[in-house]
Amino acid sequence: MEWITQLMEALGSPGAGLAVALENVFPPVPSEVILPLAGFTAGQGKISLIAAIIWTTAGSVVGALVLYGLGAWLGLERLRKVADRIPFVTVSDVDKSDAWFDEHGNKAVFIGRMVPVVRSLISIPAGVSGMPVVKFTLYTAAGSLVWNTALILAGYALGENYELVDRYLGWVSMVVLAALAIAIVWFVVSRVKARRS
Repeated sequence: MEWITQLMEALGSPGAGLAVALENVFPPVPSEVILPLAGFTAGQGKISLIAAIIWTTAGSVVGALVLYGLGAWLGLERLRKVADRIPFVTVSDVDKSDAWFDEHGNKAVFIGRMVPVVRSLISIPAGVSGMPVVKFTLYTAAGSLVWNTALILAGYALGENYELVDRYLGWVSMVVLAALAIAIVWFVVSRVKARRS
């Protein structure tokens, strides 16, 4: 928190954008903390509210493009080879996921940018599936703009109580992580049962 505050004090709104870009690639501090803090800082008159929204959205796009690039580098063929070596995972699983992303990728990227945990991870399958980079950038920017604006305005409105945003959204993150964990366990158990039968 102290580092982010110093970053914004030193660089202004671009500092908030840099923090969000780094959070997208390596999330030591979630956007649920950075964005309300940016709103609070704007409320104090230290940075511009509009500039904070623009720079954090730009930061979101830059961070997402790094992970998209990682997914594109990995590629579908390489992912198939990796899947062939992972227990309980088959090449057809990769193909099914790719087909699903081809059909629902636009919605997945847009909505995924507003879901804690998923907002960073969604960029990788977009790169793997070969989603056109312009389309990915537009949907990422649109989803990020909604998410960033909502959290920055919440921090702006709450003032010194901006930390309440992270407190409540922290529960959402926990629910998402729990759902992912349950999905993984269900997947493994169903594969074990299928192999036994």
